[in-house]
Amino acid sequence: MARRSAGIVFFRRAESGPEVLLVHPGGPYWARRDAGAWSIPKGEHDPDDVDPLACALREFEEETGTRPAADALVDLGEVRQKGGKVVAAWAAEGDLDAGAVRSNTFEIEWPPRSGRLQSFPEIDRVEWMTLDLAREKILPSQLELLDRIAGFTD
Repeated sequence: MARRSAGIVFFRRAESGPEVLLVHPGGPYWARRDAGAWSIPKGEHDPDDVDPLACALREFEEETGTRPAADALVDLGEVRQKGGKVVAAWAAEGDLDAGAVRSNTFEIEWPPRSGRLQSFPEIDRVEWMTLDLAREKILPSQLELLDRIAGFTD
């Protein structure tokens, strides 16, 4: 069975056009990657135990400190990422100070086989991006979500 994640495409209307909030994964594996590495705020869930919408709301709040109103979300459907993970997504319009976001952390053995656990932020950067810039930065498998959100922001 494919792994599953759920997330929120948070957008706002700006003078230059619509912008979406993207997050860059933290940790040593992603430190030097930029184009094609960014994502919507999302997290993994067990398909049998967790409602995907509840997961999307929880993960968005954990990663950004903000919780959008559940009744204002628009279902964007699902996309399948390169590794096979299925991502369910919802759109929410809102605003937040990307510079004030502080992520939760995770621990991994680093350097590998060193026996030392190190803590890293789950996300190390959060930015508002125009749709054009977001298309350059987002994981290619999530591009379809940007196409789906474009219709809401016209």
